[in-house]
Amino acid sequence: MRNRGFEIVKGYEDKDIHIPVRKTKHSAGYDVEAAEDIVIPKYYPGIKPTLIPTGLKAYCREDECFLLLNRSSGPKKGFVLANSVGLVDSDYYGNPDNDGHFYFAYFNCSDHDINVKKGDVIGQVVFQKFLVTDDDSAVGERLGGFGSTD
Repeated sequence: MRNRGFEIVKGYEDKDIHIPVRKTKHSAGYDVEAAEDIVIPKYYPGIKPTLIPTGLKAYCREDECFLLLNRSSGPKKGFVLANSVGLVDSDYYGNPDNDGHFYFAYFNCSDHDINVKKGDVIGQVVFQKFLVTDDDSAVGERLGGFGSTD
């Protein structure tokens, strides 16, 4: 039985995507690279966050999720996650809308555009177990990808 891990999503199989790794044996986070070159424009009121594709999907146990987190050096470079922390449920994996492809959504708070190159480490993933309440009665099933549980 598989517990948790990363795979390359459909459409990115031949794009030299690297599976995330931890840099030290005590690191919680798996470093994730950008799957393509992208420009994050400097912030102005009303701008939408820039979605940076990873070319990856991740699987985990039903009672787990994974968190998309900024790197500690991110804010000093101008990277600010649009949603502070991205939380991805286990049933996002392989969904019919986008095969479970997860993206990092960033704002750029520097005074200039930021050029992200394919292979730049853009964030980290941490797998996390979660708990439910005694009276939990969730029965719904995911039918789509990003934002589909609204």
